Amino acid sequence: MTAPIRVGIVGVNAHRGWAAEAHIPALRSLPAYEITAVGTTRQESADAAAAAFGIKLAFGDYRDLVASPEVDLVVVAVKVAHHREIVDAALKAGKAVYSEWPLGLGLDESQAMVDLAESTGARTLVGLQSRSTEGVMYARDLVASGYIGEVLSTSVIASAGLGGVIDQGNSYILKRENGATLLRLVVAHTLDVIQHVLGGFAEVSSVLDLRRPDYVLLETGEKLVKTAPDQVVVAARLETGVTASIHFREGHQGGEMFLWEINGTEGTLQLRAGGGHPGMFAVSVSGAQGGDRVAPMPIPAEYAEQTPGLEAIENTTAHSVARMYDIFARDFRTGTHTAPAFEQALATFRVIEAIENSAASGTRVTIPKAS
Repeated sequence: MTAPIRVGIVGVNAHRGWAAEAHIPALRSLPAYEITAVGTTRQESADAAAAAFGIKLAFGDYRDLVASPEVDLVVVAVKVAHHREIVDAALKAGKAVYSEWPLGLGLDESQAMVDLAESTGARTLVGLQSRSTEGVMYARDLVASGYIGEVLSTSVIASAGLGGVIDQGNSYILKRENGATLLRLVVAHTLDVIQHVLGGFAEVSSVLDLRRPDYVLLETGEKLVKTAPDQVVVAARLETGVTASIHFREGHQGGEMFLWEINGTEGTLQLRAGGGHPGMFAVSVSGAQGGDRVAPMPIPAEYAEQTPGLEAIENTTAHSVARMYDIFARDFRTGTHTAPAFEQALATFRVIEAIENSAASGTRVTIPKAS
């Protein structure tokens, strides 16, 4: 029997947080992995997290975790401002590394991590799990097979919540300078799957607006001021010539939470989800050819095939993360490259920075191709 991939997670809270909600249940559903260590910024909190989840090693300093001989894969699940220092340390220690999205604070920082990973030959994985969902995988194959003919246009309308109130743990996303804005945190996952299914972006014209700056902290009632945009509107052209439009908004009441439509010469596809992050909500697919009305298209069984054990976390936010880990485990064992590595983050960051530059300048921006 092949020994499991031993995982150390930096950024585990005993009571809440994305690592506890998604990473730990995902990894525990897969026999290819064993969580051997957790790390935080204090030994007391690391010990509490290890006790809460039954993990044998606890580190109050990430440097000790990445150096541990009992860790093969370091998972970085902290705020984005601290990604690079931990990723760099793990790569230099010769470990495989999973970094949550966003990979870095921007394109330059992300490129530096990609370069370091390439120089060390390390296996990397970035948290772009939306492309691992059954609905996205099915839609990608339908487009590639010519189900809707030549793709002409695509449009997305989606929500990122009501706004106005936020809890302490998530309040850092209110500040633009923290690198976890609506565009960089939520919209980015849709930008990634559009590129995964339809190809890269060639140029964008965009508007970023802040319509609800006033927030209240849930726990205390303290008034906070948001500086990150809560409206993202993009008109774009893809490298294939496809015309694209995207609108993510906060503060809506009812209506579509996530609707992605792809129109072609022979038909239409629609992907829907219960929220604006297609990696956190189940994605359904509908379609039509010719003059038929759009109707649900059950996702074939082969797209739902997975390692036994994942059934227990279906319809949870951990499910798509687990599917991505499952793909990475096969890559890790066989030498293939099918899970999203650090390099995939660069294409999405190029689009994000073009959108921000377009909004700031009021002009259309061409996106440079990867060198």
